[in-house]
Amino acid sequence: MRNSPLTLSLAVTGAFALIAAAPPAPGPRFEHWIDGTLAVEPQTQVQAIDADTYVIRQSVKTNFEAPFLYLLFGRERALLLDTGAGGLKIRPQVDQLIAAWRAAHGDRPLKLTVAHSHSHGDHHAGDDEFAGRADTDVIGLKPAEVAAYFHVAKWPVTQGRIDLGGRVLAILPTPGHEPSHIMVYDARTRLLFSGDMLYPGRLYVPLDKFAVFQASAGRLAAFARTHPIRAALGAHIEMTTTPKQDYAHEAPAHAAEHGLALPVSAIYELQAAANRAASAPVVDRHAEFILHPVPARPNE
Repeated sequence: MRNSPLTLSLAVTGAFALIAAAPPAPGPRFEHWIDGTLAVEPQTQVQAIDADTYVIRQSVKTNFEAPFLYLLFGRERALLLDTGAGGLKIRPQVDQLIAAWRAAHGDRPLKLTVAHSHSHGDHHAGDDEFAGRADTDVIGLKPAEVAAYFHVAKWPVTQGRIDLGGRVLAILPTPGHEPSHIMVYDARTRLLFSGDMLYPGRLYVPLDKFAVFQASAGRLAAFARTHPIRAALGAHIEMTTTPKQDYAHEAPAHAAEHGLALPVSAIYELQAAANRAASAPVVDRHAEFILHPVPARPNE
């Protein structure tokens, strides 16, 4: 973390929580996330990793997926990774965060890029809210559109990039779970925003895409060996604090929820699991994730 514990005052839709100084590992220390266990909770919760990096959690009461969205600021542009699963309006929350950031920087002009970890509906349901928004690019959902915007020369084997203005992010194509899946690596915070390929939960892999997933896991592990990664922050939490124990599908509440951040060791564990399962994929439970083959999806 670049800054000491933040003192921010922000009127937001939902709860705004502050983060204490980060521990050495595995990553940012978050306050308790909204998890559906209270009778009433806000539709969204925001926590700041630093003054330029925000995490937005959508309430499980609005959609059982309860996804995490990420908003990263540079001097000239902000990147929003995913727009939620629907069941609420997400743009007001994002606009309030952007307005507060601009106010803290002398009302600096700021463009917005709306990107997606991948094209499944629980990650782009809010896209229409950003259509027509001034100074905003909403990236398409197909691999070719993602590759073109992020300057990926050879999908999926080469990396892309985006410069937010003094903050360059690496874009890692990681298809397998879904053909347009990407991860975003931020060298400034040493965080990897890992989407649905790696998070505390069920990592769904269509059987006809398992070899693609395995190759992505190999490239990801190779990247991790040459880049310092403080933690992987994924798009969901589906695991409990009990090792190998997940919640039921569409669980309405997440009592005793696993932390969001996964250590870099989970990347290597994922690669090993994908390699072991390549010939005969089966459900494979690990302490912090579950490799979960699903029927083929030939239309993806």
